[in-house]
Amino acid sequence: MKRRPIPLNALRSFEAAARLGRMSTAADELAVTHGAISRQIKHLEAVLGVALFAGPRTRPRLTPAGQALLPSLSSAFDQIETAVQTAIRAEDEVLDVGCLSTFLMRWLIPRLHGFRELYPEVDVRLSATDYSALRSHKRFDIEIVVDEHFRPNRDRPQTHVLFQELLGPVARPDVQFRSADDLLPHLLLHTKTRENAWPMWCAAAGLEVIDATGAVFDHYYYTLEAASAGLGICIAPWHLVMNDIEAGRLVAPLGFAHTEYYYVARTKSPSNRKIESFCTWLITEAAGVARPALAGSER
Repeated sequence: MKRRPIPLNALRSFEAAARLGRMSTAADELAVTHGAISRQIKHLEAVLGVALFAGPRTRPRLTPAGQALLPSLSSAFDQIETAVQTAIRAEDEVLDVGCLSTFLMRWLIPRLHGFRELYPEVDVRLSATDYSALRSHKRFDIEIVVDEHFRPNRDRPQTHVLFQELLGPVARPDVQFRSADDLLPHLLLHTKTRENAWPMWCAAAGLEVIDATGAVFDHYYYTLEAASAGLGICIAPWHLVMNDIEAGRLVAPLGFAHTEYYYVARTKSPSNRKIESFCTWLITEAAGVARPALAGSER
């Protein structure tokens, strides 16, 4: 469909005057004179061949044609403003990243200095949040989430795979366990936000599900702190405890096993330079994580 030439300044003047109800108020909003608004509206009426305002100049009212034009015109200018702000936002140097709190504290923050050394001009703003917030918020440029249904062979250009989850039981070195038979129920620690951790690990490691009745903590971070304090054994993803294991603060004698969960970075559309730079850095960092010993048949 070929678009006819339309005087945009005249449309803008009409929309402001019709929306605000007074030409003088529209003139203030657009930073022009009252006469300029009046002339633009008359020009628009001449181009369209219809009257848009009627009544006295001091209290004009919309004609049926003006009433029909205003809603769509206001919506169109709102969309233009949104598009302009999106373009401006894409070129600024602020990057909003949202992810789960324990991942943020134990994996992302300890590595973030590397990104800042590469891209000192980008202001990375991190938000620790939960699953429901990640699903409802639209403000994040990048969301790092655990995808329970991800399949690597699917074409999902806005989803970047970081790694497949590896789970295993960990504890302080003085909490002795060398086999699944040593996992006494009263020593097993649990997390409300990951109630399926022990059954999932048992399934991944090819073991019968353990009848676990140990202490329960509200968040993964607390459960890991409890394990580090010697209160028992917890199931933990490798990427959250690798530094503790390498430093000898925690041990994982039974190794780790793959689950069906994937950690992925999801980006909003359209992408831009800072989003692509951060995702490339994330993927590189994830690829550089040393692999642990694998449990069962994967060892």
